[in-house]
Amino acid sequence: MGKNIIITGTSRGIGYQMVGLLADTEHQVIALSRDAVPVSGLGLTNCHCLPCDITQKGDLIKVADYIGEHWGRVDILIHNSGNLVNKPFSQLKAEEILQCYQVNVFGVMHLTQQLLPFMGKKGHVVGISSMGGVQGSAKFPGLTAYSSSKGALNTLIEVLAEEYKDSGPSFNGLALGAVQTEMLEEAFPGYKAPISAKEMASFVLDFALNGNRYYNGKILPVSSTTP
Repeated sequence: MGKNIIITGTSRGIGYQMVGLLADTEHQVIALSRDAVPVSGLGLTNCHCLPCDITQKGDLIKVADYIGEHWGRVDILIHNSGNLVNKPFSQLKAEEILQCYQVNVFGVMHLTQQLLPFMGKKGHVVGISSMGGVQGSAKFPGLTAYSSSKGALNTLIEVLAEEYKDSGPSFNGLALGAVQTEMLEEAFPGYKAPISAKEMASFVLDFALNGNRYYNGKILPVSSTTP
């Protein structure tokens, strides 16, 4: 049976590749991104693109209204949007730190709040996190805001899994290592990751579709290299 899947951050990288992999499948997809043009250009019959800034409450309400009118239920929510700033701690501006948290943490919280009424026991919420947010993992200078926000995301996922363990949905996080995306290039210019965005997109989708049969409240490292 096809699933109703929502993916954020679909204009590039892993999110864009996930939408492409879902083309012509039995699943229905809503692709959320501030820039809906890249996905709209794919011409997918089973995908609806909604321009959405997850830091804006009005945009999130519009998403919930659309789901209430057209779907009625959400089976899978993949929080893939991310914000990264690579700058020495002493030079970080308050607005840069806030924006990182707005996208990586607060936006996740607020979108989840909007969509929970449409999700049941078998639903699955997946947060795309980072090894940089995992306690004891290698950390890198310049990624203070990013890594700490991903640490907050990991804890958020664990707490929500406990709070909704009886009613559902399930909550899990994937702490990704190096994947060849635009965001990696921003953080580590010139570094070449062993995993492509499309390869990781395939892994994330499989986990989103099946992982809640085996996991709840888990932050799973998905990394073969450092970074």
